Amino acid sequence: MSDTPPSIRLHLSLPVGPARLTLALSSSAPVIGLTGPSGAGKSTLLRALAGVERGATGEIHVGGVCWQDARTFLPPWERRTGWVPQDALLFPHLDVRQNLSYADPATPPARVQEIAAMLEVAHLLDRRPRHLSGGERQRVALGRALLSSPRMLLLDEPFASLDRALRDRIGTRLAGWLADQAGAARCGALLVSHDPRDMELLRAEGWRLEAGQLDRSG
Repeated sequence: MSDTPPSIRLHLSLPVGPARLTLALSSSAPVIGLTGPSGAGKSTLLRALAGVERGATGEIHVGGVCWQDARTFLPPWERRTGWVPQDALLFPHLDVRQNLSYADPATPPARVQEIAAMLEVAHLLDRRPRHLSGGERQRVALGRALLSSPRMLLLDEPFASLDRALRDRIGTRLAGWLADQAGAARCGALLVSHDPRDMELLRAEGWRLEAGQLDRSG
């Protein structure tokens, strides 16, 4: 057996509504897919991994590095997660080009153009977020995450506002990007989605969170 540490190993207590959940997960899969009913705690788990859910207690290890335990709490910028929440959280005063390169303003313009083309937003680079559709904002937020040199992508329903054809195209391209990154041991991903097709596109190892239990879904 390999002694390579799992890409994610966690044991957390999370606040979900008036209750707290105790969840454990250990996986070496490059992409982990998480399903479950609304309100089960999936987004809260992503927030805990991103380092912005201060109510989360317990342990998180990623790639053999401790992000959180009883003595350690790495801030979000040291975890290097590419977090894409459902509401995108773009900067309204910046155009698409500036949002994409926000994490590293020195990103070469050609690289920004490459990611924008991959996500089919290259024609929107000079627009502000208020002039974008929901699906366009999602893709810009995803592009910003990809350009941030993430250690792990945290994707919360990233394709929810896309039609099936566009969803398949973007998902296939993202799967290729992730395969390249995983091969270089640079980036993994945790995908939350209600659509099994998203899991298939990203070749995700399936887990399900329901009734306070987190289990492999097969």
